[in-house]
Amino acid sequence: MFIAQKKRHENIAEYILYLWQLEDLLRALRFDTKAIFDTLVAPHDLNPQQKQTLLGWYVELGGLLKQEGKENSGHMTHTLHLIGSLQQLHQQLMSLPVGEEYKKMFEKLAEELPRLRIVIAKDGISDIELCFRALYGVMLYRIKGDESKREVSEDVVATISPVIGKLAEIFHRVEQGTLDLYGNND
Repeated sequence: MFIAQKKRHENIAEYILYLWQLEDLLRALRFDTKAIFDTLVAPHDLNPQQKQTLLGWYVELGGLLKQEGKENSGHMTHTLHLIGSLQQLHQQLMSLPVGEEYKKMFEKLAEELPRLRIVIAKDGISDIELCFRALYGVMLYRIKGDESKREVSEDVVATISPVIGKLAEIFHRVEQGTLDLYGNND
């Protein structure tokens, strides 16, 4: 919770990937409160009230996954809505003068998207969600130590990360009110 709050305020992309990782961790722990406490809460140097708050937050996340029917797979609606907001921002940046730098970065990535769609095998998702799914897949390969995917993984990260990083930076600036997409930045 504390890490998630920090990531949410600093980098929306890291926040989304962090929550996706937590979803998988909660599933691996079978949503068991004791296992969640032992694995995700107890190792932290927190006072008892903070530990209880953190445990409650993890249990609540697990409850959301169950409520949404995503006990076995899938991502919380909350993160998918955030990706939708990022997709909307992406579309704006592709057509507005303020997005010229971003647009140039994305054009390099656009060439790789058809190949990524085949690899990820998810029809009907936006370009930005596709990028997040690819980054998350790479993260999982690294965690599992799957060396057979190393070359593909490095290519994906090198191509996608700068674009998503820039998009997250712009999202943060717009959210904080320090960037007006329509040029009214007095």
